[in-house]
Amino acid sequence: MRQAAMRGAVGAVVAACAAFAASAQTLSYKDIPAYDPPAPLQLEAEALRQWDAPEARQGAAASDDSIYAIVNHVIGRYDKASGELLARWTGPRNGQVRHLNSCYVDDDRLLCANSNHPQVPMASSVEIFDAQTLDPVESHSLGIMDEGSLVWFDRIGWRGEPAWIVGFAHYNDETGLPFKTNAYAGVHVFDEAWRRMGGWMLPDALVDRMAPQAASGGAIGPDGFLYVMGHDQPEMYVLARPAMGPKLVHVATIAVEAEGQAFAFGPGEGRTVYAISRPNAQVRSFRLPAISADAVTAADGRPFDRWAD
Repeated sequence: MRQAAMRGAVGAVVAACAAFAASAQTLSYKDIPAYDPPAPLQLEAEALRQWDAPEARQGAAASDDSIYAIVNHVIGRYDKASGELLARWTGPRNGQVRHLNSCYVDDDRLLCANSNHPQVPMASSVEIFDAQTLDPVESHSLGIMDEGSLVWFDRIGWRGEPAWIVGFAHYNDETGLPFKTNAYAGVHVFDEAWRRMGGWMLPDALVDRMAPQAASGGAIGPDGFLYVMGHDQPEMYVLARPAMGPKLVHVATIAVEAEGQAFAFGPGEGRTVYAISRPNAQVRSFRLPAISADAVTAADGRPFDRWAD
């Protein structure tokens, strides 16, 4: 009887193990929760100051003592304190530099994103000017790129090395390619020699919000997150690097009295940004609110690695 009892107990254990294994091997995909990204924070920037500048139609940049207004093939440098015009660079209409989209100051240089927009095929170049005189000092052609039309770029660290984080645009209108929508606009990483190392898609909601255009300005903030603006909405979007996957995470939307396009953080000014009001031909400065760490954690986002030379 003892042997029979033992055989019965062993049989019960074996049956239980078999049942567990069978249940573990069963998977119902419909029971797996769908991804539901948390709603982004809704914030508002504090307006600080404004400067009249006829070139303020495409983007703005700033140094310690100057602001820069950009439109296609013209750059104006203004005294930050008085608003006086200090220098202006003008390229020929329909020339090689026909669509300066964004610029930012790096020491004594003004680095700018240029493209042949609205022409196709899309071709782009990086144009570098003396930050004081606005004399051209260097040009780096990227040529025709599948990524699209160059609109902005900034410095980041990538695997311990200096790199570029870069925004390219595609469009839904006649200035775009017939086989690509603005959903193909993306954010990419290039090494210092402009070799592509990686990249991300933009969140679906932002692609729809910016249509038929794309992100026209972008920069890494002091908190390591990516800030972008569209073409005409008075909004700035805060994006984080995803923990997994190829799509950026939308953390916050900041209302700002600037109708899109390119902007820049003020060097050494923390969360102060310089943007444009195109209808009013003005450069405007704003202080951005801080981004809650809880919101970033809830979205499973990560900051980018900032790079300081």
